[in-house]
Amino acid sequence: MTDSLAHMPLAVDMDGTLVCGDTLWEACVKLVVHKPWFALLLPFWLFRGKAGFKAAISRHVTLNPAGLAYHAGVVNYLQQQKQQGRGLWLVTAANHSIADGVAAHHHGLFDGVLASDGEHNLSGRHKAATLVSRFGEKGFVYAGNAPVDLKVWQHAAGAVVVNGADALVDKAKTLTQLEHVIREPVARSVFARILRAIRIHQWTKNLLLFVPLVLSHTWGQVDYVLTILLAFIAFCCSASAIYIINDFVDLEADRQHPQKRHRPFAAGILPLYWGVILAPLLLAIAFTLALHIDLKFTFTLLAYIVLTLAYSFLLKPYALLDVLALTSLYTLRIIGGAVAIHQVLSYWLLAFSMFIFLSLALSKRYSELHNLKQLGTGKQRARGYHVEDLPIIIIFGISSGYLAVLVTVLYINDLQASALYTHPLWLWPVAMAVLYWISRIWLLAHRGELHEDPVLFAIHDRASYVVTLLVAISLLLAI
Repeated sequence: MTDSLAHMPLAVDMDGTLVCGDTLWEACVKLVVHKPWFALLLPFWLFRGKAGFKAAISRHVTLNPAGLAYHAGVVNYLQQQKQQGRGLWLVTAANHSIADGVAAHHHGLFDGVLASDGEHNLSGRHKAATLVSRFGEKGFVYAGNAPVDLKVWQHAAGAVVVNGADALVDKAKTLTQLEHVIREPVARSVFARILRAIRIHQWTKNLLLFVPLVLSHTWGQVDYVLTILLAFIAFCCSASAIYIINDFVDLEADRQHPQKRHRPFAAGILPLYWGVILAPLLLAIAFTLALHIDLKFTFTLLAYIVLTLAYSFLLKPYALLDVLALTSLYTLRIIGGAVAIHQVLSYWLLAFSMFIFLSLALSKRYSELHNLKQLGTGKQRARGYHVEDLPIIIIFGISSGYLAVLVTVLYINDLQASALYTHPLWLWPVAMAVLYWISRIWLLAHRGELHEDPVLFAIHDRASYVVTLLVAISLLLAI
């Protein structure tokens, strides 16, 4: 950077440059999440033009500047420039109410703010004209990140390009002097970020739909297998859509969480409009597949979605109700598999699933509370549990897990087992395997070595694969 540029005021774009993502999308999402009825008004507000639309949104929702994701490299660069006495201006197409809040959040970093009002949208040529009017032609340096900023750079003395492609940097060079390029690492391709956002790794939980197919010994019937595959895809699409909705609801909270802040929407590495597109699209695919299977399965899927949303928006803060809801969600997957292939579920299987999944849900809460205890936190945020509840939770969890083992043992001697299995005594290793696995889960939880989600832990746990193999061999020998 030359000395002549160093003394010029630096005008900084906000959306995509200082802030990860777009504050207009953040405001729209927050408005619809907290006041869903306003979704009906959004199309009509568009007739007011961009500036009028932004002003209307800002009148009904307030973004918390501290809850936004910022580009750390840009903030560091601006702080360095400020320490050297350089004048910094926040210049954005966002509404002035949002821009003023962001500027205030950075405690005097900016000398002034130029933003959109209800009549003028400060973007592109209008932004360039405003800057030229205030600082003169070639009298400022501009920091931006998008092709629309080229209209400003052609009137600027210098350019700071933030996370721009090489082609954008080259075009900026042809228009003005390049002061600095700021690039921050981004998680691979957009497709990879989408896969992270829809939590494809969580789809393993929906393998529970195959349980009725396996236990009814109908895995050799191709039509049943294909039906379960369609049901599996329907549940996966529904789950991913709900994960996106939850991410929208929890944006600010996730950004304060040490792990969740890296999620694509919270980190700002995946634009929110992808979620607006993907959530309804995934739900449409899910219900199309469900209706293709039959109406009963569609109602089962709908019950799963309603209960999931009830858990996310209502039941999470209530101790015990939350784990009972999680238990029901796991069991609904098994019910969905049975309904899809028109199999009658045995009470033994439902009883087993109730106790085993309650134990796993409690182990998740225990693990979360154990981590908070290690951090010295007294009460879990947005939950109804205290770290003092750890002893009683472990009693509930181990008892429930062992009751699942007891159900398995009693089932072995039931007449139904004799009807389905030629050698039911070979099911005893299944009971022993479940007893070992659930005991190990709770031992690791007590040690603080269990992942907060035991299902995800099992995916990466070799012992869990050995147990699964033992169960499969025992079932085959019993048939």
